[in-house]
Amino acid sequence: MERNEFRGIFPYLVTPLDEKGRLKEQVLADLVDHLIRKGVHGLTPLGSTGEAPYLDWDTKRRTIEVVVKSAAGRVPVVAGVCNTSTHGAIREAAETEKLGVDGILTMMPGYFPLSDQQVVAHFRAVAKAVSCPITLYTNPKFQTWDFTVEALKQLTDEPNILYLKYASGDVGKIMSIVTTLGHRLRIFSDTSSVPLFMFLIGAVGWMSGPACVIPVQSIELYEAASRKRWDEAAELQKKQWPLNDAFQRFSLSACIKAGLEMQGFPVGPPLPPQKQLDAEGRRVLESILRNIGAL
Repeated sequence: MERNEFRGIFPYLVTPLDEKGRLKEQVLADLVDHLIRKGVHGLTPLGSTGEAPYLDWDTKRRTIEVVVKSAAGRVPVVAGVCNTSTHGAIREAAETEKLGVDGILTMMPGYFPLSDQQVVAHFRAVAKAVSCPITLYTNPKFQTWDFTVEALKQLTDEPNILYLKYASGDVGKIMSIVTTLGHRLRIFSDTSSVPLFMFLIGAVGWMSGPACVIPVQSIELYEAASRKRWDEAAELQKKQWPLNDAFQRFSLSACIKAGLEMQGFPVGPPLPPQKQLDAEGRRVLESILRNIGAL
């Protein structure tokens, strides 16, 4: 896989933290090695599953350093940049690139409403601050704005904006993006949409929090779709779907961290005000993971 060509399964890594919110570096290094050995095609630290909006810059920086060192060039590392202000995002993007990542996934948490012009200006500024490939990311469920097709079209003027992870779950909007910009923007599936559908319309991969706990099963789904074995891929998708239901019900980070703890990775709790799964949540999650074959 070339430096600017990302495809396949990219787990959204959790950020292992102790009770005081300090990074558990060895646990993170062990998780990176484990996932690479399982066959994932890349790694994405500091995405939604990584609790990026809750972390200070020192923790983010050290997280990236540990992941890049542990990956040791075996797979691409596409690190998240999550900052509400444009100045902050520019600074984080530039520093992240210096740490040796292969690409940047850039997102902007929402607070005040934003126009298309403001959204385009923000992401254009981030792209101009670095030379590595950029993946745009939006999740309208957690923000006050969303990309329009026109905004994305304007952003494709930036030569290093090459990928989009679009997490609206709006099938019509996704189809409009693909039919208008599919020749220019390569699309990654998210976990709330059905990856099978995304692969069917040309997605190049899947950036997925659940892939931290079901890497093998995620890879099987991707490979079946890549070979156009759609019936097989559909059955694999159905088997994995209860995990998607669980994190919608209990929250993504808490679910994935609890699942990894069950698998022997002491990743710790999510940061407050998030909370760990309660006993009922853990029981439900354990049953799902056993049925999938992940325990």
